[in-house]
Amino acid sequence: MADFQDIIGQEQIKEHLQNALTAKKISHAYIINGEKASGKEFIAKIFAMALQCEKGEANPCQECHSCKQALSDNQPDIIRVTHEKPNTISVDDIRAQINNDVAIKPYSSPYKVYIMNEAEKMTVQAQNAILKTLEEPPEYAVILLLTTNVSSLLPTILSRCVVLNMKPVADTLVKKYLMEQMQVPDYKAEVCVAFARGNIGKAKMLASSEDFENVKSEAVSLLKYIQDMELHEIVAAIKKSSDYKLEVNDYLDIMAIWYRDVLLFKATKDVNHLVFREEIQSLRKIARRSSYEGIERVIEALQKAKNRLNANVNFELTMELLMLEIKENG
Repeated sequence: MADFQDIIGQEQIKEHLQNALTAKKISHAYIINGEKASGKEFIAKIFAMALQCEKGEANPCQECHSCKQALSDNQPDIIRVTHEKPNTISVDDIRAQINNDVAIKPYSSPYKVYIMNEAEKMTVQAQNAILKTLEEPPEYAVILLLTTNVSSLLPTILSRCVVLNMKPVADTLVKKYLMEQMQVPDYKAEVCVAFARGNIGKAKMLASSEDFENVKSEAVSLLKYIQDMELHEIVAAIKKSSDYKLEVNDYLDIMAIWYRDVLLFKATKDVNHLVFREEIQSLRKIARRSSYEGIERVIEALQKAKNRLNANVNFELTMELLMLEIKENG
């Protein structure tokens, strides 16, 4: 089932969309901006379903013909914009699926709703093409642009859309969801929560990923023995981790949580709030031998490594620089 109650967190977005539905004041274009897997598609799906619901209330009834079609993804007036090329949405995609289609009246519903995921992948030409529709949309058109990077959209597009920003979901809500809805045990839920940083989709993915457990234990064993390893052994260990489905950024996040634990333990001597508390012996040892400045430097180096990898700097070089920093300060 799916209605606004099923959206975890995001109270401001829920309120905005439900008020628009109640007042029957629907904008022609919305941008939902937030991290990958944070739940943008789910929100768009529920909003689209509510717009087309035959009862016309602030929540989709999930019972009428239109809602049932929407739940099984075959409502003819909810159109998902797709793209052939993995990293670009081209001007042809926009023309074929939006501009040339929008003039045709809805098949059976009050609106024609277009949902475009990964809107940041639109080329400048594609953005200029969609702008034509945004400037003079027919009464019944509602365009939902979902993006991980709102700044990649032209100012002219932003000025014609209502921009809704996803907020990180409170850790307590994420943990409650994992434990109640997914039956994840307490200690595992905590690791997923710390790791997901308010991103509910990421928490769900980690909770159900066998790879995550493997990567976590590999990263932890590397951090435990890093002082006794040669540089080439360390880089080989990290390379091995990329056999798993998780991205190297996730590997670096695990390391960052480990060093946050070290810092927390060094400052408070309290085990209760540590994510990796089952590794307390190793954490205690590192906290004893490292200075506060050293641990802060490692955490900064991890962030720097993430930025370098995102900017496509050579993987091995980035990792060697990071590991030297960890060996020196961790």
